[in-house]
Amino acid sequence: MFQNNPLLAQLKQRIKESLPKKEGVIKATQKGFGFLETNDKNSYFIPSLYMKKVMHGDKVVALIRTEKDKEVAEPDELLEQSVSRFIGRVKIIRDKLNVVPDHPQFKEAIRAKTQRGLSHATLAEGDWVVAYITQHPLKGMNNFFCEISEKIIDANDKNAPWWVTLAKHNLPNQEPMIQSCWKILDESLIRKDLTDSPFITIDNESTKDIDDALYAVINENGTFTLIIAIADPTAYIAKNTELDRQARERGFTIYLPGRNIPMLPRELSDDLCSLCEHEKRPSLCCQVNIAADGTITDNAQFFSAWIKSQCRLSYDNVSDFIENGSSDKWQPSAVIAEQVSALHLLAKARINYRKNSAVLFPNRPDYRFELTEDNDVVAIHVDARRIANRMVEEAMIIANICAGRTLREHFGFGIFNTHAGFNPDKISDAVELLNEYGGETNAASLATLEGFSALHRWLNEKDISFLDNRIRKFQSYSEVSNTPAANFAMGLDVYATWTSPIRKYGDMLNHRLLKAMVRGEISAQTPDALIGEELSLHRKHHRMAERDVADWLYVRLLKGCVAAKTTFIAEIFDINRAGMRTRLLENGAMAFIPGALIVENRKRIKCNNKEGFISVDGNKEFQLGDHIEIVLADVKEFTRSIVGKPTREFAITAEKLKRNNIAKMTN
Repeated sequence: MFQNNPLLAQLKQRIKESLPKKEGVIKATQKGFGFLETNDKNSYFIPSLYMKKVMHGDKVVALIRTEKDKEVAEPDELLEQSVSRFIGRVKIIRDKLNVVPDHPQFKEAIRAKTQRGLSHATLAEGDWVVAYITQHPLKGMNNFFCEISEKIIDANDKNAPWWVTLAKHNLPNQEPMIQSCWKILDESLIRKDLTDSPFITIDNESTKDIDDALYAVINENGTFTLIIAIADPTAYIAKNTELDRQARERGFTIYLPGRNIPMLPRELSDDLCSLCEHEKRPSLCCQVNIAADGTITDNAQFFSAWIKSQCRLSYDNVSDFIENGSSDKWQPSAVIAEQVSALHLLAKARINYRKNSAVLFPNRPDYRFELTEDNDVVAIHVDARRIANRMVEEAMIIANICAGRTLREHFGFGIFNTHAGFNPDKISDAVELLNEYGGETNAASLATLEGFSALHRWLNEKDISFLDNRIRKFQSYSEVSNTPAANFAMGLDVYATWTSPIRKYGDMLNHRLLKAMVRGEISAQTPDALIGEELSLHRKHHRMAERDVADWLYVRLLKGCVAAKTTFIAEIFDINRAGMRTRLLENGAMAFIPGALIVENRKRIKCNNKEGFISVDGNKEFQLGDHIEIVLADVKEFTRSIVGKPTREFAITAEKLKRNNIAKMTN
């Protein structure tokens, strides 16, 4: 009787038009309901029934209704669809093809079909696929619908963490296409013959793409002369060729736990360009003098050369030799020992200089996954950054400072790594916070490179990382720029990387500019205006991919720790209104601790995101930078997430850290 009734339709339309409307973004929850977050920072509840019309992140116009004396939002108009392409798993429901999105806020199966050329018969329950949303309920359709474009991997294949993650971030899963032969393209370029000079390389034992070699001399007056030799892939790769285009599309070599996908064909990255021991290789070099106090002089010289690494060394063996006077696995010749000693003294001078005049990086450990041939996680090793790592790091920083200065002065452009310091909109908040803790600073000072560097030197002297963690939220992000600018995060007026051209496309571009200068050219083509944005986006996706694979492997390794009630020491690195995020110092895994697992009664707890602490019964119990003891409450394989809860002891003393053998790791 009421079907297709025009009067009823008109009535519904009038009621709809009379309702207030709000524009906002959908925030879904794992319990099925959601919220509309509006631009004016209000939040409206969305019941589960209405959430079936939208996805997490959709930008919509919603009707604000009153239901059971409570304002609720009903999504009505789609302004911006949050998801188009997504990764999911096949689910067969009543012989019909569906896909369940691989996302913690997307739990509903979506009806699906396959694109032409992909057979339904090749897909089984649980297989990983790439799909595209083709139908949205707020676009006049009844339900969501998607189209499967690609099968990624079988349901139970142990390679899933890598293949699925690469597909999720739309990254390549294999090296670029190889060529039948390679030849040096710039044979007319004059290269010095330095094959008899005692260059050495220091890397991880497993490294194949060796891109830097070092040769240092301590002069009679206590100064240093350093030659940094860098692998030269631009000797084989011409501008605007297919291989150059592929390198730009990739941006970087992708490093994931247990494997990497190179930016260049492995024939180049691991062989012809790699500075392998006793192999003659083309290189781009920088010779620079460093004063006894670590000051870099302004007379750096760039030139092309042939070099031959005299010895391939590992970080651990060199560190053992320096720290203990010997290594069980390696004993250097007199010539190599002299090189190691010279590089060590040079690094000490530079570390002291940067400690007092620039900004030193926090000396945090790296975490390395040990996998079986079948990709099972055996263990996670903590690799401390030892003195040999610092020696190479300081040499690379010297080289990149010299490149930044040279490109700035010679061309006025290049590929520069920049950091603007504090976000201008947040600098007043930073000043207020710092002065509260005795910083004695002001906005004018923090806006300068000198003031910013002095602040971080002051922060590095603090015994706790609470202030450092809070102050980071007021800082801007690092960027890649075509024009020279300061890098506040490093305390440097200019910085341009060229020391990893095998692995970074921006470094390849700087190589070409530096080689143009070596050839005597006074002008060069300005890098594409879009390259900085492209490289920043590549870097973001690569870091996210590395984190995603690591999270997957952590879940595989730690899922047995819940029943075992294994305890861990964790560092609090973020606090939000729902709880706190922590990092397990033993293995680097991230564990979220919700407020409900700190105390059951929500009225007793307050999570203060702005000030970086959590109080219980009005008493401050946790703050950013604290080390606490936790156990794992849940390990969720579907979302690759770990939930923890504190043990009865809220805070861990330095003495207990020592008893747990963690103090050395965190120094």
